[in-house]
Formats: sequence, C-alpha cells, structure tokens
Amino acid sequence: MVHADHVALIRDAVVPGVWAELGSGSGAFTLALANLLGQDTHIVSVDRDGRALRRQRETMEARFPTALVDYVRGDFTGALDLRGLEGIVMANSLHFVRRKEPVLQLVYSYLRPGGRLVLVEYDADRGNLWVPHPLSFASWERLAAASGFVGTRLLARRPSRYLGAMYSALSLRPD
Repeated sequence: MVHADHVALIRDAVVPGVWAELGSGSGAFTLALANLLGQDTHIVSVDRDGRALRRQRETMEARFPTALVDYVRGDFTGALDLRGLEGIVMANSLHFVRRKEPVLQLVYSYLRPGGRLVLVEYDADRGNLWVPHPLSFASWERLAAASGFVGTRLLARRPSRYLGAMYSALSLRPD
C-alpha cells in the first residue's frame, strides 16, 4: 500500500482533535493522520521501537513540518499516559495481541466520551507467523461491542496479498 491507500482507509473516520496511533511502526498511518488533520495536527505516535520513531520523526518533519507529534517509546499493551483523545488508530498492531480485551479496556479509557477508535486489520480469523492473531470484521464487531464500543461500521476494504483483504472500521466510545 502507498500513502494514498493509508489516507483512504481512515479518511471517513478522522475529525479534528488530538489523535494517537498505537503500535505505529514506520508511521504510515501517523503520516495519514497528519495529511487529514492539516494545520491543527496533534498526534501521539506510540511504538516500542525507538529507531522506528526516529525515522518517523525525520519523515514527518520533511513532509508535514508544522505537525505537532509526540513520539512515545512504549508498549500499547500496558498503561500509557493518555487521556481525552478524540481518536486512536490501531493499524496492523492489534493482530500481535492474543488477549485483546485488556488492551481494548486501556484504549477505551484513553478516549474522550464520543471518541473514535479506527482499526485497520486483516479480514481473517486465522493468522500466520507474521500476522499471528488477526480478526475479521465480523469478529471485530463482536469484540468491539463486548468491549463497550458502539456504532461499529466498516469504512473501507482493500485486497491484500496476505490473508486476502484488509479493512478499516470505526467504533465509538459512547457519549
């Protein structure tokens, strides 16, 4: 996928406010957020890999020099100092977690009432060595509801060489 694909996957969910990307890796979706949020960009990019965060910073400064991005070296499966976020993007990160419920409880707590969780995931329930614990959109709908999220809806779907397809979905923390 290229930058335009990343933007297209999350475009219909992003509204102004402070956002975070959890498990940001190379920062592809952090860049997509900066593209969509424009001048008022404030993003928290969280990843365990300090080198990846440094590369993100270099790319962000070159492409979106006015974006305010906090780069946090941390593990999203544990508590982070986040609260009152407008939105969170989890793109290709939740499939590394076997027990998703505790992570989703944390994510829920970081969002303001009415906040948005955007999930980008492989549309499969069986993984492989590189994508160990994916979840199909149907499974995400059930898990999101069980975790207290409402209004879950499919945003976009893209074919993928790996596991058939990827999707993006929006789930809301109730007001």
